[in-house]
Amino acid sequence: MAIPKLSRTKPKSRSPIWVLTITISAIALLYLFSSLMSTTGSNPLQTPILQFNNRVYHSDSDKFLYWGNRIDCPGKHCESCEGLGHQESSLRCALEEAIVLKRTFVMPSRMCINPIHNNKGILHHSDNVTSEERWAASSCAMDSLYDLDLISNKVPVILDNSKKWFQVMSTSMKLGSRGVAHVEGVSRADLKEKSQYSKILLINRTANHLSWFMECKDRNNRSAVLLPHSYLPSMAAKKLRDAAEKIMSLLGDYDAIHVRRGDILQTRKDRFGVDRTLHPHLDRDTRPQFILCRIADWVPPGRTIFIASNERTPNFFSPLSVRYKLAYSSNYSRILDPVVENNYQLFMIERLILAGAKTYIKTYKETDTDLSLTDDPKKNTKIWQEPVYTKEGC
Repeated sequence: MAIPKLSRTKPKSRSPIWVLTITISAIALLYLFSSLMSTTGSNPLQTPILQFNNRVYHSDSDKFLYWGNRIDCPGKHCESCEGLGHQESSLRCALEEAIVLKRTFVMPSRMCINPIHNNKGILHHSDNVTSEERWAASSCAMDSLYDLDLISNKVPVILDNSKKWFQVMSTSMKLGSRGVAHVEGVSRADLKEKSQYSKILLINRTANHLSWFMECKDRNNRSAVLLPHSYLPSMAAKKLRDAAEKIMSLLGDYDAIHVRRGDILQTRKDRFGVDRTLHPHLDRDTRPQFILCRIADWVPPGRTIFIASNERTPNFFSPLSVRYKLAYSSNYSRILDPVVENNYQLFMIERLILAGAKTYIKTYKETDTDLSLTDDPKKNTKIWQEPVYTKEGC
């Protein structure tokens, strides 16, 4: 359940506070009606206690943090959808703020699926559907990707379609000015220390309109990062973890390579008709003959290599078989087909398999100690350069 809040760039006739009041009133009436219908011999106005994630919550003592009902929305991504990695960066940023503020994070109940990264799920393409229907068809349940109990061991989370969230909204109405604080552009330090925010039941943050992760401006300062890049991949839903464990047991002693190609290899012509790209060496470095050259000192001949890639050309990596035994997720369809509903789930399983390898080679370096196929930076430099397809010694 989203908290309606008007964008500054698109003013409307109704006040967001007025709309919020109406929304909370409706939820409060529904919640009260539900209590009357389900409670016998007790006071329906008494503050309920709910069990969630094996913990008891009291609505008059817990505090909550809400960033929106869609990742990176409101903002430029409301009508578009970024890939899983981008959305996870934004989600980690929000979770980190919940840790700092010692609040329960109200997590969006669904994550959008970028059609570029999905060829398994069935997406709506009809013009005769509402935006909400289109959203439901092009998104997946958050708890189908992540284990919320596991996440809650580090930072308590609830979903925005849960009974607990409706209870919070109802309680916020009873608390008046101590119920909800709408914030935008407020620092975490102020949210934590200033009583006008610290004593509020629910903080409704409007995050940076470029992306949620822009609120974490110190991400390059690793000492300031509370949740590492590997955190959410390790929080995969149990059925995804179980599938990965089965495949890893069949692989035995193995190494792994993640090869990012596909959309990231896009080029465009300059005014002289010359192709240019943001990653000048990536196409070269992720081709089989150059992979063989790059990993020769890291992976001995005869080893089993699990390859995860978005490359769609059939048998593209077959030349690697002159030195190694190759394995792909497609080799384990008997395990994956009953579990995987979209490519986000598939990639989450693949990431667990990659992380479990004896030697894991990434496409890009993420830390100084990583092994990588290319020396091009992962971060977009926004500099379009001519692609390089040769390499001395390979």
